[in-house]
Amino acid sequence: MALRDELLKAIWHAFTALDVDKSGKVSKSQLKVLSHNLCTVMKIPHDPVALEEHFKDDDEGPVSNQGYMPYLNTFILDKVQDNFDRVDFNRMCWTLCARKNLNRNHLLISDDDAFKIWCIFNFLSEDRYPLIMVAEEIEYLLRKLTEAMGGSWVEEKFEDYRLQLTSKQQCLSAWELIDLVGKGHFSKGMDRQTLSMGINEVFQELILDVLKQGYMMKKGHKRKNWTERWFLLKPSSISYYVSEDLTEKKGDILLDGNCCVESLPDKEGKKCLLYIKCSEKSFEISASDKKKRQEWIQAIQTCVLLLKLGRPAPHREARQKRRELRQKQQAEQELLELRMRELQMANENKQHELEDMRKKLEEAAANAVEEEKRRLETQTELEGRYRIDLEKEKMVRLQMEEQVAQKASELEQYLQRVRELEDMYQRLQEALDDERQARQDEETVRKLQSRLLEEEVSKRAELEDLHLTQQRAISQTEAEKQELQRERLAKESALDDAMTQLQLLQNERHEALQQYEEVMKKLEDAANNTKSWKDKVAHHEGLIRLIQPGSKGPQKMTNWGPAAFTEMELTLREKNWQEKKGKSAQTTEPDP
Repeated sequence: MALRDELLKAIWHAFTALDVDKSGKVSKSQLKVLSHNLCTVMKIPHDPVALEEHFKDDDEGPVSNQGYMPYLNTFILDKVQDNFDRVDFNRMCWTLCARKNLNRNHLLISDDDAFKIWCIFNFLSEDRYPLIMVAEEIEYLLRKLTEAMGGSWVEEKFEDYRLQLTSKQQCLSAWELIDLVGKGHFSKGMDRQTLSMGINEVFQELILDVLKQGYMMKKGHKRKNWTERWFLLKPSSISYYVSEDLTEKKGDILLDGNCCVESLPDKEGKKCLLYIKCSEKSFEISASDKKKRQEWIQAIQTCVLLLKLGRPAPHREARQKRRELRQKQQAEQELLELRMRELQMANENKQHELEDMRKKLEEAAANAVEEEKRRLETQTELEGRYRIDLEKEKMVRLQMEEQVAQKASELEQYLQRVRELEDMYQRLQEALDDERQARQDEETVRKLQSRLLEEEVSKRAELEDLHLTQQRAISQTEAEKQELQRERLAKESALDDAMTQLQLLQNERHEALQQYEEVMKKLEDAANNTKSWKDKVAHHEGLIRLIQPGSKGPQKMTNWGPAAFTEMELTLREKNWQEKKGKSAQTTEPDP
């Protein structure tokens, strides 16, 4: 699949060059010539009828790139094998496209160097069409080219160029890359020959898979003589030539996973020897110095390890890793952009919701203002109406009062006339009855007031009794509180006296222990003296036996060990302590 992708890039350049009017289509006659040349270079049997048969339904005009791809895949790429010279294949495609696209003005490099840069571009370009080389791969190529020319890489200079590149498009086409390298933008101070040698070294490493090259001495297999050869190390072989122009090839050393390389001690006047052991042959080679020998050994061991693991050349593996890293970064960038768009959309939705809410709130506030305005207007109108009605009622009330006063005066005059005209006795009798009834009502009210006063007096008496009871209870509680306070103080005083007595007893016990220790010491000294004396007596007077005191009675024990007092002294001390305790209890007893 990798071979097909590399071939398609070169074929794409050739197809694009044949598309003169840039319509995306090429005539069948030109495609026949291109297909024939491709089959010839890649050593594939060419079938001229297959193209006509494949496009027999499209005879009206040229064929597009998409239309040519099925034929290319079926009749050419599916049959290709890795047994042709890729340089010849690339040069054929280069010949077709360079005539149209290469601008040779102000170029410091030859057409062959431009072809090599074109091949390197195809190797480092992205696997999408139209072909471009991104900034990371441009930096990788320029850095390797600078190292091959023996120069120093200036990071700041490329960063300035990257900024210019970013402002335009962030990538280059093949012809822009040739223009960049050919005009010496990053090789100032280098002559044309140095630039050409650097391009050739990078071309051999990236395109021809030359991992290391240089002169070394090789020992012959038949005559055993030592001859200087130019060695080229590739991932699967070591080729050696008469000279570095590669015109006369002398042989190959085929490498596989079972090969091994090691250094040899100096012999036959040769130094810095290395020994390459393969499945069929072994080779003895002499390097110019130990450093070169170690570099060649490490490079060959790397190739053997890669063959054993089935991995590609280091620069191809590094290119794949860079692409995977870019794809991962691009996927992360796309994911981040998607997330940012989602957040932006969510933010916009929130903004719209807030705007709608703000509008609704403004509408609600406006409606509330209008409603309040209408309510105030209605209230003002009702207040005006009520005020008018009150004024009217006031006027009517005044008129009614005037009429009542007038009617009252008229009634008074009328009653006066009636009293004058009616029977005075009947009037007086009625008045007496009214007065009697009034007196009865007054008596009833007086009795009711008397009963209420009596009840109030009884309630007041009950409240006074309750108040006196509460006062007595409070006085009793206060007395009990004072009694408890005195008892607490008495108990605290008794506790202090007991603590004092305890301290005195501890001091006396300590003194008794000291006296006991002194007595025991004296007894021990006396026992020692007695023993010494008994020994002397027994020594001089063996028949004399001393009379010793009998065993003592049971010794009195206390909580602190053997007692330091006699029973009588202890009884006396206990009696004194009881008397002191009784006196302290009498002094702390509260008054009744």
